[in-house]
Amino acid sequence: MDLDWSTDELEFRDDVREFLAEKLTPELRRAGRLMTSVYSDHEASLEWQHILHERGWAAPAWPVEYGGCDWSLAKHYIFSAESIRAGAPLLSPMGIRMVAHAIVAFGTAEQKDFYLPRILTGEVFFCQGYSEPESGSDLASLSMAAIEDGDDLVCTGSKIWTTHATEANWIFCLVRTSKEAQKQRGITFLLIDMNSPGIAVRPLVMTSGEEVQNQVFFDNVRVPKANVIGKIDDGWTVAKYLLIFERGGGAAAPMLQAMSNSVADAAAEQPGPDGRPLLDDPAFSAKLAEARIRVDVLEIVEFRTLAALASGKNPGPAASMIKILGTELSQKITELALEAAGPRGRVYQPHATAPGGPLSEYTPPADGYLSGAEWQAVAPLHYFNDRAGSIYAGSNEIQRNILAKAGLGL
Repeated sequence: MDLDWSTDELEFRDDVREFLAEKLTPELRRAGRLMTSVYSDHEASLEWQHILHERGWAAPAWPVEYGGCDWSLAKHYIFSAESIRAGAPLLSPMGIRMVAHAIVAFGTAEQKDFYLPRILTGEVFFCQGYSEPESGSDLASLSMAAIEDGDDLVCTGSKIWTTHATEANWIFCLVRTSKEAQKQRGITFLLIDMNSPGIAVRPLVMTSGEEVQNQVFFDNVRVPKANVIGKIDDGWTVAKYLLIFERGGGAAAPMLQAMSNSVADAAAEQPGPDGRPLLDDPAFSAKLAEARIRVDVLEIVEFRTLAALASGKNPGPAASMIKILGTELSQKITELALEAAGPRGRVYQPHATAPGGPLSEYTPPADGYLSGAEWQAVAPLHYFNDRAGSIYAGSNEIQRNILAKAGLGL
């Protein structure tokens, strides 16, 4: 595996850096810098998506004929890494990185013509309807019913932990269209207009005070069968395909490197237990060094996976490994950031951050007062939100089971 970029790749990197330097406004950089979770401020994310779309870079992983880029895997990695290092807001993954791939692979020509251009522009904004109150990691046990009635499916049930359901105008759902002995059968992948009669959304307040997640209720919601992706009763095939893009496809190490660098910079200024900079405290510096070493290891894993894919090889269960390492390292780094924030990290000051959703029952101070620095206001909220990282997209326990089965033959 050659860790050096080629001349062409270095020229591409410089082109990306020049574009980011020109197009990332101070407001967009602030939205990226002050994120409190894996989701950027909604308006900033859409604004950045429009800028990327103008350049033709909003959905680089799509097939070229639908608006993607004819890039090598290395260039995809470079673009992701440079965007993160520049502090760009993250785009919502639900449309561009997830359901769009299902539409490309399983959708009809009419579905592709309608949804894909509108996902690129942001006119169609998707949320995901997978988990239910009684179905999380065991997703195949879902029970939301979709009963056939002429040309429609009539949907009744609820979905939970639905990110950005209040902002989205479409939702992609897994619904139960029949009951089979094998629970994976009888599931259908369905696109539902969020403005359909019978849909109600209830925001869920997270420990950070943010309303990013929601519960969505469906009461006899009529959905045209034309909105089925793939075949009725075969939605599990589509869902499994989609997991490839939910659990992988991005660069985790560059984000973690940026996070750990920020902690190091802050710790160099913050006083430690003996009055010296916290970075000089042996216990803290040892924990930070261990995290940074593990991030470097993760980067090598990502490079190895990239090299395997580029040579046409199957990287095996690498997506599960990267998901485990990435989320658990992120949790560790947010713990260190909270420790570095000191007493000011215990103050609830969300007005100084750029959260991924509305704040529940919070009135900011009239004069905008902030105790400490912005990063100290971000630290506790990012810490709380990051606890979910080892649960969403398939809990890390499930990922370890996948590794045990696929990697160790257990």
